[in-house]
Amino acid sequence: MRTLIAAAALFLLTVSAMAQTPQLDPGEKLEKLQFPAVTMQLKGWTKFGNGHVYTLPVRAGQHLKISFSTKSKFAFLAIFDLSKPDDEAFFGTDEDGMSFETTIKENATWLLRPYYSKVSPRRGLGAPFSILIEPLVAAPPAKPPAEPERPSLFPKAPPKPQ
Repeated sequence: MRTLIAAAALFLLTVSAMAQTPQLDPGEKLEKLQFPAVTMQLKGWTKFGNGHVYTLPVRAGQHLKISFSTKSKFAFLAIFDLSKPDDEAFFGTDEDGMSFETTIKENATWLLRPYYSKVSPRRGLGAPFSILIEPLVAAPPAKPPAEPERPSLFPKAPPKPQ
């Protein structure tokens, strides 16, 4: 019985470790980042097969904005959550716009992958890009706007004693 429990624990440990290890394309280089205290700028080139990808650990409650900029209409950024078993990006500049702002709901490690579209009729082997990672102060919860006082013929009732 102990062997079965130990094997199950080892399997679960292996699965969670695999979820945190990104699958790299041939020639890609992995750069591990730390959550920045101030705005961080990453600059690079989307060379097919020789580009950089980045891991960014995030914690629940952190608020951040990630912006991607490039002069090329064929370069994009995809962001993946490595703690999830699926390999779908949860944000991509090709469909979702050039910036992503959120408050983190749970601890995770994200993979930021700048890439040059393989299906576009392009010239050249890549494009320059810039990624801005901005830690933000979380906005306080929004209060409903107070209703303005209206003139009245009757005075307000005194507060009720408790």
